Amino acid sequence: MGLKDVFYILLAAMLITSCEMKLKPNDEEEEGQDIEVLRYDRLESRYLTTGDFSALQQMNISYPLETRTLIEEILKLGQVNDPKINSKFLNLYQDSIPQTIIADAEFAYADMSDLNREFTQAFARLRQWFPNLHVPNIYAQITTLDQSVVVGNQSIGFSLDKYLGEDYPIYAKYYSEEQRKEMTREMIVPDCISSYLMSQYQMKDWENRSQLDFDMHIACVMWIANHAVGRKAYKSEFIDKVDKYMQTHKDCTYEQLLNRYR
Repeated sequence: MGLKDVFYILLAAMLITSCEMKLKPNDEEEEGQDIEVLRYDRLESRYLTTGDFSALQQMNISYPLETRTLIEEILKLGQVNDPKINSKFLNLYQDSIPQTIIADAEFAYADMSDLNREFTQAFARLRQWFPNLHVPNIYAQITTLDQSVVVGNQSIGFSLDKYLGEDYPIYAKYYSEEQRKEMTREMIVPDCISSYLMSQYQMKDWENRSQLDFDMHIACVMWIANHAVGRKAYKSEFIDKVDKYMQTHKDCTYEQLLNRYR
């Protein structure tokens, strides 16, 4: 997957949530505060596997904008206030493949303590580099192999069904070997950070920008994401170029770096 392909994926993640999602914003957050992934996926799973209407009610009450984004923007089932939308939503997941994915995702991610720690550590670093950066709420959801990450003004949502491992059997039917290498648990935090940084530092007039601008802007975002998670989650020749630049320009701040190709 080329960097320009990644750019369009991240752009889709930003555009899909232009409705300004706000999930319990933490205006009084303290630097270093622990991050815990919100388990929206568990309510989804309960409704989509058992038809438990109380789970759907809780989705609509506790996560109204997340539910609206899922139904209207990601799944594109229609308006959330459509009298038939609940049955459309439920029926979409009744085939064997969606049901298998739901069960496998809930089993694989029964425990997210590792992700909570990595998100906490990564955003603590980001807050040091970007003091004005808001720490978003982060939630897990289950789609139909649609969107990996969605970003709103105050939140990040990631789809468990897109991170079940490169050897997950169902993926072989829909994704190339190269794509499957990125569909792992280890990519959740860097993908969320990359998407969030892209939403905060969007390219200006991106339709008319050069291929080099695309490649370098994405590389800058990914370089910072790598440093936020403390490992080389992303690798490319352009990221190597950014690394060499930062090694020889010690006075360049991370924010200045992100503004170089905007």
